Amino acid sequence: MSTPELPFPTRSESPLRDETRPGFRTKTIATRLTQGELAEVEATAENAGQSLSEWLRDTALQAARQRPADPIELLLAEVWALRYTLLNLFHSKAKAASEGTQLLPYSIVKIRDQADAMKLQKAHKILADFLALDRANRVEK
Repeated sequence: MSTPELPFPTRSESPLRDETRPGFRTKTIATRLTQGELAEVEATAENAGQSLSEWLRDTALQAARQRPADPIELLLAEVWALRYTLLNLFHSKAKAASEGTQLLPYSIVKIRDQADAMKLQKAHKILADFLALDRANRVEK
């Protein structure tokens, strides 16, 4: 007598691999710590209201995603801030003169603070636009 064979269920699609599932973490990073270092890290994670693994992941990703300071970008930021400051000072002084008033020290400080607040963002945008244009020109050639 023969044993009846039962067909195995087949799936029309291949199973999703762990790497293709969005948000599914499959890789680990290991490190060694002293007892003191471990206690320090655990306390910091607890103070942040996170599990140790969550805090370590967030901290590692934050460090990995930080852009290192590019000297060219920093120089461009300072040049942009200087240009912005000078143009605004000339404009403010001319406006004050036409109105018969004086340019107040507070106005100068405000212009400087505005330039400082925007300079890195503007330099990053200028460089990004330049690099995009440069890439587009290379593709055309």
